[in-house]
Amino acid sequence: MKSLLRSTVLLAVATGIAASPIQAGAATTHQPATDGAQSVLAERLQPVREGARTETLEFFWYDCGHSQQLEQPLQAWAERHRADVDLRRVPAIWPGSREEGVQRGHARLYYTLERLSLVERLQTSAFRAIHNNDQDLTTEAAAVDWAMRQGVDAGTFRDAYRSEQVQRSVDEAAEMFVRYRINELPTVVVQGDARTTPTQAGGVDAMPAVMDRLVADDQRRQQEQSRP
Repeated sequence: MKSLLRSTVLLAVATGIAASPIQAGAATTHQPATDGAQSVLAERLQPVREGARTETLEFFWYDCGHSQQLEQPLQAWAERHRADVDLRRVPAIWPGSREEGVQRGHARLYYTLERLSLVERLQTSAFRAIHNNDQDLTTEAAAVDWAMRQGVDAGTFRDAYRSEQVQRSVDEAAEMFVRYRINELPTVVVQGDARTTPTQAGGVDAMPAVMDRLVADDQRRQQEQSRP
């Protein structure tokens, strides 16, 4: 089952929940079949919102090799941009896909970590457990057991896992994947206006540099908009 999850992802398409198989390579990038590879570094989306800081969304999946590969560079990137960027991670949920149940389980794990302020400490461990060690952390019992082995109090974790806030976040993640038309993982969206992916950037390693440029562009626009 795990090997199937790594090789095939079914995406919800624009006009409904139609699913189509997506083949992933050895590095397990998840993206839909296209007529040709995109050559642009970033794709412009919606008009930018005003604000002093730049919102950055990272759409990821614990079972995606390229999402795992981006994690440590992303942490370093976020540290460098503490002064001007608000980073928000959004776990993958493609509504209507065969993997939706698994993805919702992974999303609940992530949002539990987020609610307990444990993402920075345990995100890498969660990737390793799920992607490298084939651990099924999609149920409450399995997630609690894993968290206890990471030194987290079982009762505290269980309460967060069952909370309405975590459930709302999971539901919102599914809505955001449709709203932002996510079709490759990881995808990073900067200020709702531009995005980059491994395909667009030319590889996961190239993504932080593209993100730097997108943030710089957004900060420059905000400065221009604030001028009298």
